[in-house]
Amino acid sequence: MSEVKKQIDFMGKRKIAAVLSILFVLVSLGSLAFKGLVFGLDFTGGTLVEVEYQAAPDLNEVRAQLTDAGYEKLTVQNFGADTAVLVRLAQGFSDTVGDEVLTVLKADGVDVSLKRAEFVGAQVGEELREQGGLGLLFALGIVMIYVAMRFQLKFSVGAVVALAHDVIITLGIFSLLSWDFDLTVLAALLAVIGYSLNDTIVVSDRVRENFRKMRKGSSEEIINVSLNQTLSRTLVTSLTTLLVLIALYIFGGEMINGFSKALLIGVLVGTYSSIYVAGNVLLALGVSREDLVVPVKEDVVEGEELEEMP
Repeated sequence: MSEVKKQIDFMGKRKIAAVLSILFVLVSLGSLAFKGLVFGLDFTGGTLVEVEYQAAPDLNEVRAQLTDAGYEKLTVQNFGADTAVLVRLAQGFSDTVGDEVLTVLKADGVDVSLKRAEFVGAQVGEELREQGGLGLLFALGIVMIYVAMRFQLKFSVGAVVALAHDVIITLGIFSLLSWDFDLTVLAALLAVIGYSLNDTIVVSDRVRENFRKMRKGSSEEIINVSLNQTLSRTLVTSLTTLLVLIALYIFGGEMINGFSKALLIGVLVGTYSSIYVAGNVLLALGVSREDLVVPVKEDVVEGEELEEMP
């Protein structure tokens, strides 16, 4: 009885969780539909300007100089060495853009030289955008087939709904806050799918095991017990992952800023969805012990009946 008292009633709050999830998903979809994503240079095309300093500059100061000069959408990052700086501008290319950027950076008397200035075409960006979207859909499809084969179709639907929930909310936050969406963020979304799926698989495996092992209890009670049994593993994994991502966000620099932000959001939302969304979907689909009980095979060997259970 003491063990039962320690159980957290996750599924008892499933209706509240469902309302919150639906609300966040609708807000995210609304923002994506009406506001859209702020695509980075990888997707939209623009201008690259590479400059070389004599001494390693402060990237924040370089960024501030260019912003004060009227360049609105830009990224500034080191390129190889600490003295090499790559400036990405979301604007059309012109023959003078490299010299214009160089003039701004030389305003304080800093010794800096222009290495190259070139255009990145939007056509490449459109191709990457299409292939990235197809990659996400393909990943979700493979996940659905895999979970259906390993567990059962209802578990497959629950896992895919949880993954779609995580991806949509992550994209929605990027849309609402007008954060740049580039290839590093797309890579983070694929990583979120893998992370969330791993957590969901662990919970699903315990749910299946308990449905076969526990002779008493409703579907809600069995899922609750399973969630409590895997809770410590879920929290430890999430916390250690978050510590690494926070370090990447603080010290990783601008190049992986979007990547770390997307993963931070994805891990938080994925931890929530592996507890509430997948289990909620299973109960909504009416999962029961009959769905998971392995049928008894009867073999007749030399007149003896043997019941074989896997």
